[in-house]
Amino acid sequence: MAHITATAVTGKNVWDGGTSPMGASYGKLMMWFFLLSDAFTFSGLLITYGLVRSSHQAYEGLVSTFTFSTEYWPVPEKVFEAVPFLHGYELPLVFVGIMTFILIMSSVTMVLAVEAGHRMDRRAVEKWMLWTIIGGATFLACQAWEWTHFIVGTDSPTIVKDFVNGQWITKEVYGANLKINQYGPQPFADFFFFITGFHGFHVFSGVMLNFLIYYNTVTGVYERRGHYEMVEKVGLYWHFVDLVWVFVFTFFYLV
Repeated sequence: MAHITATAVTGKNVWDGGTSPMGASYGKLMMWFFLLSDAFTFSGLLITYGLVRSSHQAYEGLVSTFTFSTEYWPVPEKVFEAVPFLHGYELPLVFVGIMTFILIMSSVTMVLAVEAGHRMDRRAVEKWMLWTIIGGATFLACQAWEWTHFIVGTDSPTIVKDFVNGQWITKEVYGANLKINQYGPQPFADFFFFITGFHGFHVFSGVMLNFLIYYNTVTGVYERRGHYEMVEKVGLYWHFVDLVWVFVFTFFYLV
């Protein structure tokens, strides 16, 4: 009992003398709890998106002759078909696929950073964390371009009817925001901004955390501690962000 009290007082055992559950440290377990709660949030958003979409009609025409309509749920391949510097070319989901590849590769570099930390290889941790930061920042830049294109809209507007001052008027709609949507029903734009924006906020937070880890690695903080567990804990968060994007990509862009 005296030994347990001593370790608790010195702070060497945050479990107050008990055995760490599942062999995980306090920090890792708390990270898993946070990720579990975050998974519930994203699950609720994606399930809600699926329910709202199922309540709308799907477009029944040929994709090759597709025109946007506020009455039908849009075909993702026709909405997200633009690629920077290739104006006028129809490349369905190519740019989104590139974004996905970049994010997945950043997850690979994070794995290599964690592995280097286990070997206490400071230089390797610095290198792979830097690549992870670059990958996350590139993904955010790509998402910013995609949002801009989505908001500005296509060259061909959608003609919609609106009831104003007791009479119906027709107007041209370009792009989308939280009030108008060129591509289809308003919930499509609302969910796009909220789900991809919420995920983008997670990526931004992850990039900030990764930069902090990189800075601490460069300054030798973890080397003095004798372990690189913080790299592994932040790595869990980064892998979660990547996994969530796979589900967002599948639900929003493919289905």
